[in-house]
Amino acid sequence: MSAHIPVEVLGRYAAGDPGIAPDVLWATETHLERCADCRGRLADASDGDTVALLAAVWVRVEAARTTAAPTTARRRWLPARSARWVTPVFVPWLATTVLVVLVALGFDLAVAGRHAAPPSLVVLLAPVAPLLGVASAWTRRLDPAHELVVATARAGLGLVLRRTLVVLVVVIPVLAVAGWLVGASPARWLMPCLAFTAGALALGRLVGLPRAAWGLALLWAAVVVGPSIVTARLPVLLTEAALPGWAALTVVVALALVPRPGGYAELR
Repeated sequence: MSAHIPVEVLGRYAAGDPGIAPDVLWATETHLERCADCRGRLADASDGDTVALLAAVWVRVEAARTTAAPTTARRRWLPARSARWVTPVFVPWLATTVLVVLVALGFDLAVAGRHAAPPSLVVLLAPVAPLLGVASAWTRRLDPAHELVVATARAGLGLVLRRTLVVLVVVIPVLAVAGWLVGASPARWLMPCLAFTAGALALGRLVGLPRAAWGLALLWAAVVVGPSIVTARLPVLLTEAALPGWAALTVVVALALVPRPGGYAELR
């Protein structure tokens, strides 16, 4: 709906027609959020009982607002529009991710130059480093406003992708700097990092995003990180020969997200 809502769709929406397709319903509600003209048309299309009910509700709301005691306005450290991209829940998890990378960097610098030194811990942890932040992008346990967000018309995969992009924008530069300090090229870990992020989003529709992210991180730690530290050898999965496989896996997983973009619009 690039211009305005068609008359037929607006009439069906005002009448509460349950036969409206989900994508049309979503587009209608999204358009009504930012179009005052269509909201006015919606009021005209509503029946007299609905208009009278809304008027009575607004009278009570205004009365309650005028009689309520004034409250001290609290300064928001995040603009209201930023809720589409970040939530306050992100801050501790992103800080924890940065701290883990710094600890791994300190370990690499401490053992640098030693005989039979283990592979870079920064490289080993980089593929799953963003999963801490990704796990907090869509979770009812950590986000107190999760149920309100799910009830909005903008809830869904698009909102989760925005928040995931914020995580990657914060974490990937930190990993790049840490890798540069230990002499590790981003070519070793960047594609696995994107593959794990996309995999968490794909599995998150089935088991929940936190479970998917933590499950993949624990699997990587048990199968790759632990054995690599014990054997003091870089795993084949993080060599340049494995990059085409990671790229193909990323594309396949990303395509798996396309058929059901509304998978994250449900309150589980």
